[in-house]
Amino acid sequence: MTIQYINTSAQLPALCEAISQQPWIALDTEFLREKTYYPKFCLLQIASPDWVACVDPIAITDLQPLLDAIYNPQIVKVLHACRQDLEIFYQLTGKIPGPIFDTQIAAPLLGFQENPGYAMLVSSFLNVNLNKAHTRTDWSERPLSADQVQYAADDVIYLCKIYTLMSEQLEKLGRRDWLNSDFQLLNDPELYQMSPENAWLRIRGKNKLTGKQLSILQALSEWRERTAQAENKPRNWLLQDDFLLELAKLQPVTLAELAKIRNINERTVSRYGKIVCELIDAARQRPPKPLNEKDRPIKKTQQHEAVLDVLSSVVRVRAEENSLNPVILASRKDLEQLLFEEEDCLLLQGWRYNMAGRELQGLLNGEYALSLTPNSVSITKVSNYELTEITEA
Repeated sequence: MTIQYINTSAQLPALCEAISQQPWIALDTEFLREKTYYPKFCLLQIASPDWVACVDPIAITDLQPLLDAIYNPQIVKVLHACRQDLEIFYQLTGKIPGPIFDTQIAAPLLGFQENPGYAMLVSSFLNVNLNKAHTRTDWSERPLSADQVQYAADDVIYLCKIYTLMSEQLEKLGRRDWLNSDFQLLNDPELYQMSPENAWLRIRGKNKLTGKQLSILQALSEWRERTAQAENKPRNWLLQDDFLLELAKLQPVTLAELAKIRNINERTVSRYGKIVCELIDAARQRPPKPLNEKDRPIKKTQQHEAVLDVLSSVVRVRAEENSLNPVILASRKDLEQLLFEEEDCLLLQGWRYNMAGRELQGLLNGEYALSLTPNSVSITKVSNYELTEITEA
């Protein structure tokens, strides 16, 4: 297949027209963000079963006509592990180019492990081992070699073939519609933006801090996020998460105290030390924002663990019936969220709810019960104090 390399605005109309004729297209992006806060968009790969194009967003300053074509809601956009790719589009337009089909999300419904890599899918579906020669390429450098362009184009060429095979298998199993709610979640703008005032929510270990410590973590996290955005630098270049937690616990309020902390960089003290100490001192004087209920540590009893074991047995039964890895249907964490009635539990959404979530809720509410034999687990519905068997593994 001949690769169209698009690096002038004059080439866009023909590509936009080709896109408009397709019911779906495969998309991929190449970008750099090792040294920046925001990803630097370097290359856009687009393909259908009949053609492939690599678009140079560095050479073309106005991509709006192309974006208009891609954002056509009648055209399905096929990607793999799409979160970072969609972040690029969100950064450009403030919107997500739905509808989306993510092959990484869909693959477990065909028996693959959770979050399978792209190379694994290419190997499994097409018996092709991907060339890894340009994995570390600096995609911002120009000109790109023919090998680099081919390497980039291969991602969407193979993605088209995988999507075709995957769609056929999902349709045959009657599982295509199961994915609708999963893909719909990808439209949430909060996945692609970070409001500085909420930056602390993503730091692991926050739920172990005391009131003053939590207030300090919140203040430092917000400052770090705003500074990283303003300077377009990775947030961890300023202060890493574990160091923010250490500052919250040690609470230095002078440069001398700050400089004594092990492993702190002298340049960090010199450049940011004064503002960090001021933020810590001010944060100690005010109450923290409260933790969400789901972020509060839950002390599980042995009874809780026993209930989770029972729920896990139902998950294994339903997963085996549908030829799925049980972890894909529900992890231990998912079951804990269901047990403690957390709103964002995956088992209360989409195909997982229909396959197992409804029954698991019924078990917790006393509407269903389990019957056991040495070789099977049966789920029964409680009706007028009588057990009526509804299914058996």
